[in-house]
Amino acid sequence: MTRALRSGRTTGSCATAAAMAGVICMVGGERPTEVAVPLPPGGTLSVPIERYEPEGDSVRVTVIKDGGDDPDVTHGHDIQAVVSLHPSSTPSLDIALDGGIGVGRVTLPGLPVPVGEAAINPEPRRQIAHGVRQAAAEFTGTISVRIEVPAGEAIARKTMNPRLGIIGGISILGTQGIVKPYSHDSWKATIAEGLDVLRAQSIDTAIFTTGRRSERLYLETYPDTPELALVQAADFFKFSMKAAAERDISNVCWSLFFGKLVKQAQGLEYTHAKTHPVDFSKLAGWCKEAGCSTDFLPAIRTANTARQVLELLQSDPARPALIQLLIDKATMHARTFSNGLCNVRYAVFDFDGTRLG
Repeated sequence: MTRALRSGRTTGSCATAAAMAGVICMVGGERPTEVAVPLPPGGTLSVPIERYEPEGDSVRVTVIKDGGDDPDVTHGHDIQAVVSLHPSSTPSLDIALDGGIGVGRVTLPGLPVPVGEAAINPEPRRQIAHGVRQAAAEFTGTISVRIEVPAGEAIARKTMNPRLGIIGGISILGTQGIVKPYSHDSWKATIAEGLDVLRAQSIDTAIFTTGRRSERLYLETYPDTPELALVQAADFFKFSMKAAAERDISNVCWSLFFGKLVKQAQGLEYTHAKTHPVDFSKLAGWCKEAGCSTDFLPAIRTANTARQVLELLQSDPARPALIQLLIDKATMHARTFSNGLCNVRYAVFDFDGTRLG
């Protein structure tokens, strides 16, 4: 029997655990060996604490990153939080969060973190703040939390961070708090199984989503959608379309974000960021074709991320025409991958959740 793949914890959950343990230590003097970290979707995850090291008026707490059966470049490395307290008689709690050694700094636009700030993504920031507030008990004043990764600068050389303008270390990531094992074969099997169930229930439309967030946004937009119609297809564009056609599923909708739409418009069979990047020169040509201002074209050709392009075109009146052009091109490739057997539509969302097309 095949062993079930073991889940791991994100760098965001590791940083949250270290911060929470540091707060508990500084506020009450306790040194828990594990803490229950709040997860972004709800629930908690028990995370073991590796060690505590007093540093003057602060404490440094270390958690070991465990990627489960989906190890990445951060697996096995120290994720640390340096915590200090600044009491106040004001009945409120403020949290000052920053990154230190081994946590990258954002130097280019187009990422979810503003230029100049530590590369701690929005969801981990919220997760850390939530955990710190839970651990702070009755403390009032300011709690300073500095996240560090001693080997972060070396680790980052093995990632896309330098190309994305994240300098000096890794990013603290994690939208769910848990790392689920990622196997191409197992993911494809999951897609196929989802389509089989959908077909067995006589549902004639498959809603392919690229992740949990695009799934949630689709459900918020179309709340009457049967849950069984939703299939998380991730980056498997061609496989998903082919599998739908093989099961005589005549209607498909893709729920995705702008970056994935661009990649599907390029006709990429697989759209993962690490191996299949956006072709910004081609995107610039499409922007021109859609009637976007030619003033933006040089910046589009040298853009860092698809998000940056979308923000650049925020006020351009031709932006809706660009979205439709990309949908048309992606639809053409989707139909080709299904041998013309599937009708295809798109629900495209901005990175803030706004419906684009």
